[in-house]
Amino acid sequence: MNSTIAIPARLASTRLPRKVLLDLGGKPVVQHVWERARRSKLAKAVVILADTEEVASVARGFGAEVVMTDPACPNGTYRLASALDRLPGDFFINVQGDEPFIEPDLIDALAARHAATGCGLVTAVTRLASSERLLADSVVKVVRAEDGEAVYFSRSPVPHLRGVPVAEWTSRRPYWGHLGIYGYDRATLARYPTLAATELEACESLEQLRFVAHGFRFQTVETDYHPVAIDTPGDLAHARSLMGK
Repeated sequence: MNSTIAIPARLASTRLPRKVLLDLGGKPVVQHVWERARRSKLAKAVVILADTEEVASVARGFGAEVVMTDPACPNGTYRLASALDRLPGDFFINVQGDEPFIEPDLIDALAARHAATGCGLVTAVTRLASSERLLADSVVKVVRAEDGEAVYFSRSPVPHLRGVPVAEWTSRRPYWGHLGIYGYDRATLARYPTLAATELEACESLEQLRFVAHGFRFQTVETDYHPVAIDTPGDLAHARSLMGK
């Protein structure tokens, strides 16, 4: 299997503009992501998908391979799919450009899960230990089958545990949160731009539900990694404090 890590790096982010180029410990945020992705043992290439020449120039400056993409791409999956004919490999791992502490072992676990199952889509889940996180609509929940396949993704606390107070749900059964790292094989990724938008993805505002609604299967990888994505000034301050430690 020939894997490529793709890092979408969009300059015009909504909540924290230019976040991929903001300084974190003397380097732009996206450089930290790239450096950690390069520690992968299974990926053969790491590519930054830039949407402006400014991002591309910075990335080339620290030694990254860059592929230019349309700034109008609606999400990271579409951005990766739009560049597919310019990328090497047969399995692609989409690492968010605002996660400077991404674990290389998690990246490799997605590639290994694909190799073991042959599933065209792989993503990561982490155990939810508190009712606060279970109830937060910013935390995406994942319902899984016995073999680890993701059955559904939702911002609601699912599955419903009938007759039990919500505060006790996470102590009664495992609940899983979704992490926004994806692996796709080439054939599955190539089909994404041809799939019609669906009511489910619009309702939940979750791009992965387009695949689910069209009958595609996701396999999952369990992890203890807790993302430190940089979406707000507070997130950036937190990341800087972690970098200092």
